[in-house]
Amino acid sequence: MGRVFILDLDGRSYRCRFCDTPLALADHVLSRSFNCRQGRAYLFSNVVNITLGPQEERIMLSGLHTVEDIFCCCCGQILGWKYIVAHDKNQIYKEGKFVLERWRITDDVAEELNLDVHAGSSDTESS
Repeated sequence: MGRVFILDLDGRSYRCRFCDTPLALADHVLSRSFNCRQGRAYLFSNVVNITLGPQEERIMLSGLHTVEDIFCCCCGQILGWKYIVAHDKNQIYKEGKFVLERWRITDDVAEELNLDVHAGSSDTESS
């Protein structure tokens, strides 16, 4: 198949829950109010380190869309989908955008907070 090159991201990012591959910057979140079958999902303007499945027509809560499923380029897990065509003119803003299902990704924000807590407690112990 060839060698997989991973693009690393600088800054707060979201990663694949299954293999920790970086997927998107927190700054690229457009909306946190999307839903999927398993719960919450986020809409992103840009996502990296993915492969795309074939285009298919899918009826969603907001109407008919042409979408491609998104897979992690490292572990192959499905992560969400990319909107290709929105057939309702009120949904055109989604075209070219990516949806990542929240339960399939992790974020660096929680890790940063945990590091701060540990750093503060170790400073207290050494005094």
